[in-house]
Amino acid sequence: MIMGLTGDSKGQLLSQLAELVKEISGLPECRNSCKKMHGTLVRRIKLLSPLFEELRDGNEESMVKIEEIKGFELLKSALDSTKKLLQSINEGSKLHQALQKDQVAYKFQQMTETIEAALSEIPYDKLDISEEVQEQIELVHAQFRRAKGRPESPDLQLEHDLSIVQKEKDPDPAILKRLSDKLQLRTINDLTKESVALHELVITSGEDPGERIEEMASLLKKLKDFVLTENPEADTSEGEKGLMKHRSPVIPDDFRCPISLELMKDPVIVSTGQTYERSCIQKWLDAGHKTCPKTQQTLLHTALTPNYVLKSLIALWCESNGVELPKKQGTCRSRKAGSSASDCDRTAIIALLEKLANGNSEQQRAAAGELRLLAKRNADNRVCIAEAGAIPLLVELLSCTDPRTQEHAVTALLNLSINDSNKGTIVNAGAIPDIVDVLKNGSMEARENAAATLFSLSVIDENKVAIGAAGAIPALIKLLCEGSPRGKKDAATAIFNLSIYQGNKARAVRAGIVPPLMRLLKDAGGGMVDEALAILAILASHHEGRAAISQADPIPVLLEVIRTGSPRNRENAAAVLWSLCTSNLEQLKIAKDFGAEEALKDLSETGTDRAKRKAGSILELLQQLEVKEDAVSLSSL
Repeated sequence: MIMGLTGDSKGQLLSQLAELVKEISGLPECRNSCKKMHGTLVRRIKLLSPLFEELRDGNEESMVKIEEIKGFELLKSALDSTKKLLQSINEGSKLHQALQKDQVAYKFQQMTETIEAALSEIPYDKLDISEEVQEQIELVHAQFRRAKGRPESPDLQLEHDLSIVQKEKDPDPAILKRLSDKLQLRTINDLTKESVALHELVITSGEDPGERIEEMASLLKKLKDFVLTENPEADTSEGEKGLMKHRSPVIPDDFRCPISLELMKDPVIVSTGQTYERSCIQKWLDAGHKTCPKTQQTLLHTALTPNYVLKSLIALWCESNGVELPKKQGTCRSRKAGSSASDCDRTAIIALLEKLANGNSEQQRAAAGELRLLAKRNADNRVCIAEAGAIPLLVELLSCTDPRTQEHAVTALLNLSINDSNKGTIVNAGAIPDIVDVLKNGSMEARENAAATLFSLSVIDENKVAIGAAGAIPALIKLLCEGSPRGKKDAATAIFNLSIYQGNKARAVRAGIVPPLMRLLKDAGGGMVDEALAILAILASHHEGRAAISQADPIPVLLEVIRTGSPRNRENAAAVLWSLCTSNLEQLKIAKDFGAEEALKDLSETGTDRAKRKAGSILELLQQLEVKEDAVSLSSL
C-alpha cells in the first residue's frame, strides 16, 4: 500500500507553504550590502506562490504520494530557514554583514541549494496543476539550479573602500561618502540604528567578539564623524538637533563607550582598567561573559567602579561645547503612556498580553516573540512588561507544545530577569519547575536559554535552593555535554552559581558532574577550561566532591595547568590540588611523583595571593611527607 496524506493534511501543509511565501514576499526591501542577494532570493521564492495556491484550491479529496510530500516538507523546512536568514539580514548590523560578506554569501548559497534540492523532489508532471503554472515552476526551478553553481560575485569596490577606511586614520571623504551610500548609513537615525544593532551583536555573541567588534566600532565612528560633518541635521529629531549645536563637535574617543560608541553618561571601570557605559557592560556581564570586551582578558571580578574623574571631564566637555549632558533613563513608571520620551509603549504591550492570554497558537507565538525582543531592548521595557502582568502569562507558555512559542517564552523571561525586581516575580509565578522542564525537554535553543535564565535567577541565594531541588542540575550537566559553545558556557555558569549552596554540591557530584568537567579540563582547545576549573574548585570543598575528583586521575592535568595556565586557572588548579592533598595522603604522594614541588615553588613566587598561599601549604605537606618517608627508611635499616 502506498503511504499518503489525507486531503486535510495536504491542505494544511500547502497553506503553510503559501503563507511562508507570502511572508517572505512581504519582507521589507533590504537596504545594505546584501541587497542584490536578498532581492534575488525573495523574487524567486515569490514566483512559487501560484503552485501552492493552485494545489491548495484543487481537489481536497486527492491523495498525495509519499515522494511528493517529501519534497513539500523539505521545501517548508527550507523556506522556514530562508525566512529567518532574510529577517536577520534586514535587522542585523550592516557593517558586520559587509565585513563578513563571504560568510553571508555562503549562507545565501546554502539556502539556494537547499530550496533547489527540495524542488527536485517534487514531480510537477504528476500534480494536478495547470500547464501555465507548471511551466512557471519549472522555470523557477531552473533558475535555482543555475544559481547553485554561480556564487554571488564579490563587490570589489566595497571591499576596496572598506580596506582603505580600516587602514587609514583620516580616509578620503569621497570613500566615506561611497560607503555611507552603499551601506545606507546616510543619516543620524541610520547610524543610531546601526549602533544599536552593533551593541546587540556584542551582547548576544556566543563567543568573545574580539578584533571583529573593534573593526566595526572604528568604522562606525568614522562614518558617524563623516555624516555629522557633512550633514549634521539630516533626518534627526528635535532632541538630536539640540545636541548638535555648533555643527556637532566630534566626541573624543575616550568619552565614548567601547561597546555602544555613544557618549557615556555613567562611566564605570572593570577589573582590567577599561571604562564602559554602566548599562552596556552590565548587559555584557548579564549575558554570561567573563571577559573584558575590549581587551578579551578574563575579568578577575565583576564589580563596577564609578569613574568619577571621567564623568566630570565629560560634564565639562559637554558644557564647553554646548552639548546637553546625557541623562540616565528613568523607569516608565514616571512617564505617561505613549510619551515620546520613552521607548516603553504600554498600549502595544497590553495588546500583546491580550494575545498571550486569549489568542490562538499563532498569535501567542508572535506575541511571545515580540515581548522577547522588547524585553531585550532596554531596561524601561523590562519594567513596563513586568508591571503590565506579562510574567504569569509567559510562565504558562513554558508548558506549550509548540517549540518556537516555548523558546520565545523562556527567552522573554530570561531578558526580563535582568531586572532584579523581576527575578522575584518570576519565581513567585511558579516558573522554576517549568523552566527546568524546558531545560530537560525543550529544543536546543530553549534549553540553552533556560540554563541562562536559571543562572540569572540563582543570583538570589534562596533561589539556589529551589532550583537545585527542582532537578535542574542533572539537566544542566547534560547540556554541558551536548550544547553549543554558548550553551555549554550557560550551563557551566549556572552550575557554578548553584554549587555555591552546599546542598547543590552533593547533587552535582551525585549527578555525575566530575567526569564531564575533567574532559573539558583536558580539552585545551574546547574553550571551557576556565569554567571547568572554577566548578572543580568549588566542588573540591565538599567531601563527596573531593572523593569523586580523586577517582578521575586529576593530578597530572592540574599540575599542567599550574605550570602553563592563566593566573586565575593556576589559582583554581592549586585550590583543587590543595583540597585533595590535605584530605588524602595518596593524592599527596601522587602529586610528589609527578613533580609537583617544582611547579608549586614557581607558583609560590609568581602566582596570585591566593595561589601563593595554596602552593605554600601544599609544599609544607610535601616536606612533611618527605620527613616521614625518610624516617621510615631509616627505621627499616
